[in-house]
Amino acid sequence: MTTVLDTIDKGTAYLKKKGIDDARRNMQLLVTHLLKCSRVELYLQFDRPMTDDELAPLREQLKRRANGEPLQHILGTVEFYRREFKTDSRALVPRPETEELASIILAKTSDQQEALQILDMGSGSGVLGLTLAAELGGRCEQATLVDVCHDALALAEENNTLLGIGRVKLIWSDLFSNLETEKYHLIAANLPYIEEDNREKLSREVLHDPPLALFGGKDGLDIIREFIQQAPAYFHPGGIIALEIGYNQADAVETILKNNGFTDIYTHKDLNGIRRFPIATFPH
Repeated sequence: MTTVLDTIDKGTAYLKKKGIDDARRNMQLLVTHLLKCSRVELYLQFDRPMTDDELAPLREQLKRRANGEPLQHILGTVEFYRREFKTDSRALVPRPETEELASIILAKTSDQQEALQILDMGSGSGVLGLTLAAELGGRCEQATLVDVCHDALALAEENNTLLGIGRVKLIWSDLFSNLETEKYHLIAANLPYIEEDNREKLSREVLHDPPLALFGGKDGLDIIREFIQQAPAYFHPGGIIALEIGYNQADAVETILKNNGFTDIYTHKDLNGIRRFPIATFPH
């Protein structure tokens, strides 16, 4: 007889052998997903026998995780800003840093009374734009989610349906090329920023993300540079631009922002002390 605890112990050892970080937590999450219970409820079931019908799919999931497939892809969901979103290989797995960006944006817009038009450029699965729309509530007149990948937009639409957030528009576009001349109070972007030469340094998990969502050319800034150059035409006076960037790109991005007419430029640090989130204003 194989119990829940036996299964967790054996699976943890297997994942450790395959070089998976935080192996026990990974294994616990796989088992809670299988048994449709919380981690607290899981502890109360440690002595419960597991059936062959339960173990068979779990073995397949373990193989996938051992091969470096992100845990979020296997589970099919990710928690972001206290909400559960669908996630899979169609878009970048949301990172904790992007939750920090959401918090910074919400703090920055907290004193704005007018209904906001917001744009999430490179929206991927929609976690940032949909979170902002949900958190702003009635202060968000409309959230526009834009991506160059049709599959990512389909995933964002599924998440919007799942969460039931109104006031959302999804548009396929290569940056601003397919947008009309609508103006926005806030434009947020988590665009590809990894240097092409760093491809071999990435973890197996990251390499499961779509390459289109990862790489930003030789210095990692090709797409961000073009985005910032195009953005001024789409702002209301006093509009805010907010980005997530790579660990060593703050000085370069601040210069690009300044050269394109933005003011009040400041790059916020993430929880690891890295200058990660440039915020700036397009002047009146």
